[in-house]
Amino acid sequence: MLLRTILAATAALAVLLVPATAVQAAPDRSTATPAATSGQSGTADRTSAAQAGAADPTATAPGTATAPGTASAPAFAPDGSAPASAADEAFSVAADANPVIVVGGLIGVSIAYEPIAARLRADGFRVSIYQLPGLGFGDIRESAKAFKSYVDQIRASTGAAKVDIVAHSEGGLVSRWYVKFLGGADAVGRYVSLGSPQQGTYVANIVNFVGLGSCAGIVACQQMSIGSDFLANLNGGDDTPGAVRWTTVRTWQDELVRPVGNASLADGATNVLIQGWCPLRVVGHLGLVLDGTTYTVVRQVLTDRPIWPNCFAL
Repeated sequence: MLLRTILAATAALAVLLVPATAVQAAPDRSTATPAATSGQSGTADRTSAAQAGAADPTATAPGTATAPGTASAPAFAPDGSAPASAADEAFSVAADANPVIVVGGLIGVSIAYEPIAARLRADGFRVSIYQLPGLGFGDIRESAKAFKSYVDQIRASTGAAKVDIVAHSEGGLVSRWYVKFLGGADAVGRYVSLGSPQQGTYVANIVNFVGLGSCAGIVACQQMSIGSDFLANLNGGDDTPGAVRWTTVRTWQDELVRPVGNASLADGATNVLIQGWCPLRVVGHLGLVLDGTTYTVVRQVLTDRPIWPNCFAL
């Protein structure tokens, strides 16, 4: 019986790692313009859902900040690069800046997040990595309860009133559940998700389609399936509660979040499509925690700067 369970789980994970490019994309739930959701425009997806359609994006001066939690939409070169003055702008991390917690995803061992944690530490942030209990196979709601305890420990040990969150994949759902239902809205200042299936993913549904049952018994996989009760509860009402600065980052080459628009949030979140700024940048699901361009977005959010990805960052 144990062998059958192990084989089923292994088969399920194999399916999750296969690109789902043949799946028809559902409409992006965010309020961005059609051009932003289809990927036909290189500029439309640079604004937040709150800004989309509200103003001419070309009217914003390069590097000009808009309201907190939104992205400006400056002109950019045909190759997607930003002017040197924006890309190389000096920044500093305040001594009392919020501690940053990097939250892992499904099967995300902590060592896999050391590269992005090392970048953050080198830039002056206080950083810790949270590995999901049981590597994220269990109930996401239970993982969120454990995460709440971890946040409390970090706040107590650092004396910080709030923490900032950089969450990958399933970690973005764990963090959102904590913020929305477990009091995290008062303890989180900034939230950045990297390739999180905020509205679910067809890849999880495919596991059932190919005859392996409901995600081969993996609870978190079931909860990340489009149409799950878990996602209905998480996405019911306000996507972005509290005074948190909400930002999502996604990539067209994401193998595990399909349609890729499902990695976005509504209700005023800033939704960044890497290829909307850098059309030639190739970044996969796991690559989001390694990619230099993605990191420039993370750093800009954590330092409250306008979002302007550096397309040439290593």
